[in-house]
Amino acid sequence: MAKYNITEKKEKEATYRTLVSPALMDQLKDRILEVVVIQKKYLDKDYSAKRLAEDLGTNTRYISAVVNVKFHMNYASFINKYRIDEAMSILVDKRYKDLRVEEVSDMVGFSNRQSFYAAFYKIKGMTPKEYKMERMKNLAAKKKTPEE
Repeated sequence: MAKYNITEKKEKEATYRTLVSPALMDQLKDRILEVVVIQKKYLDKDYSAKRLAEDLGTNTRYISAVVNVKFHMNYASFINKYRIDEAMSILVDKRYKDLRVEEVSDMVGFSNRQSFYAAFYKIKGMTPKEYKMERMKNLAAKKKTPEE
């Protein structure tokens, strides 16, 4: 017998795809959007997949399955997408022009500055500060251009 028992790694079939029926998946998708987006639970730093599952009366495996299949991302990326969308609005809102980036990060539900910057860069391809500067520059340029 060989010294090492080496076998080829087999591709695992994604079991979550068949874990939830299509009808239940559609229903859970709507309920997830209701809770996370409409109720803005993504702003809560401590709002986990476990808490979402409890709020919906289901389990985290079903939540993961629905988010993976219907939104093509994992739970953390799903939540961060909405947090970054909110941050982008705040960063260019005149009412919040004096806020530091760390304060914006906290407002949109990130636990720390590093995770905010990493998520922002992953989604937008630039830092929050770069985004704010670019947007402000574009807005200033539009104001200088006469109406046609």
